[in-house]
Amino acid sequence: MKKRVLISVSDKAGVFDFAKNLISHGYEIVSTGGTYDLLKELGAINISEVTGFPEIMDGRVKTLHPAIHGGLLAVRENPAHMATITEHKIAPIDIVAVNLYPFKQTILKPDVTEEEAIENIDIGGPSMIRSAAKNHKSVTVIVDPADYDNVLGEIANGGITTETKKSLAAKAFRHTAAYDALISAYFTKENYPEKLTLTYEIKQSMRYGENPHQSAALYSSPIPVGGSIIVATQLHGKELSYNNIADADMTLSMVKEFDMPAAVAVKHQNPCGVGIGDDITEAYSRAYEADPVSIFGGIIALNREVDASCAKKLSEVFLEIIIAPSFSEDALAILTKKKNLRLLQSSMETTSVTQTISDVNGGLLIQQTDTANFDTASLTFPTARKPTEAELKTAKFAWTCVKYVKSNGILLARDNMTVGIGPGQTNRVGAAKIAISDAGDRARGAILASDAFFPMPDTVELAAAAGIEVIIQPGGSVKDADSIEACNKHNIAMIFTGVRHFKH
Repeated sequence: MKKRVLISVSDKAGVFDFAKNLISHGYEIVSTGGTYDLLKELGAINISEVTGFPEIMDGRVKTLHPAIHGGLLAVRENPAHMATITEHKIAPIDIVAVNLYPFKQTILKPDVTEEEAIENIDIGGPSMIRSAAKNHKSVTVIVDPADYDNVLGEIANGGITTETKKSLAAKAFRHTAAYDALISAYFTKENYPEKLTLTYEIKQSMRYGENPHQSAALYSSPIPVGGSIIVATQLHGKELSYNNIADADMTLSMVKEFDMPAAVAVKHQNPCGVGIGDDITEAYSRAYEADPVSIFGGIIALNREVDASCAKKLSEVFLEIIIAPSFSEDALAILTKKKNLRLLQSSMETTSVTQTISDVNGGLLIQQTDTANFDTASLTFPTARKPTEAELKTAKFAWTCVKYVKSNGILLARDNMTVGIGPGQTNRVGAAKIAISDAGDRARGAILASDAFFPMPDTVELAAAAGIEVIIQPGGSVKDADSIEACNKHNIAMIFTGVRHFKH
């Protein structure tokens, strides 16, 4: 009896040559639907000839039959199984090549209806894949056209190895698990369902992780997220590292907060300089001047095209990555002279991601993404001195920036730029000391933004000594009155936002 292969594929890349080669090695082909139409000239057998039953319900039912699943699930070393399929005249199936209805491609269509999505949920395909994968000691299952050549090579060299069968079975289970995860995500409306199954696709194996002794890889969402670093186009430079991608993701997210020309410099998941201006060169100049020491080796994101003027300034400092919506030809000519500088072109559209996920030992933490922005209507002004319109504008800038500073975070701003940043301290006054020290003389007349409320007035006293004139913070401490009293004593205007921006 000839060995039998069942082929039913949505992705038909390479399948004709694969089938032709199998036939040359003595296999017979059983196929379905459009795959059968493609392979019938090779002598493929229609699935209906095997089942003795026609495809029905627009093809919804064609392979769900004992003649198929008996041939897949019969354990060859089990005499009772083999006697059963012999009794019922079921031929064993030795290889299954199946990939599934294009559910992902369907739901990506802008005008897709729910009915169309449902019709592209494969039932028979996953059933055949799982049956074959369960019985992988006897059956080889292939879900990826990239594996055709390897399988053919092993057949030519005497047979498909046990190791290959097991590896392909694991890949098959990953394939159906990812497929089901995508379907469940499409229909799930709850923010936090009782079970959560996530699926991602490998995009890049990395040289190492945060440190050289750690391995790493980059995975992407199967549904592309516009305006994300994952889908950015790399125009120049060496491969991105693990740390590059983590920092670039934050830098890009931050620069998109601004409507006017803006530049953001980031080092180690903290902003080190942010500037806005009438044009992108002015914005970058301010971001650089904010902290010309820390920007060295940093990542820059700009929300306008980089022109020759801006490129010339960018080229004067060592940077790891520059991200922008576009680069002029003149800018590229200047920047590509640095062979290791990565240039990334990214859309500035707001991403559709509404949740952030963090891993903890044994589980995940999931939360709504912090999308809270400066809301003038929700502000309160508890001090005797009120901010001027100009100060309120700078306070908005500072509040937008401090959202991206690790907690406890303090940020000082003036003249459309950050002048001091104190990130990630174990107490708020410590963060303020760092920010004020970084600012130096520029602290006088600056706006101080705090990611969370003041638990006591010590930060206000420090700010007053540095000459800070306005403080913006969430408010809500049981000791707010003490901070307000300290502000009034030093004629500092305080703004309460009512919103906290912890970032761990």
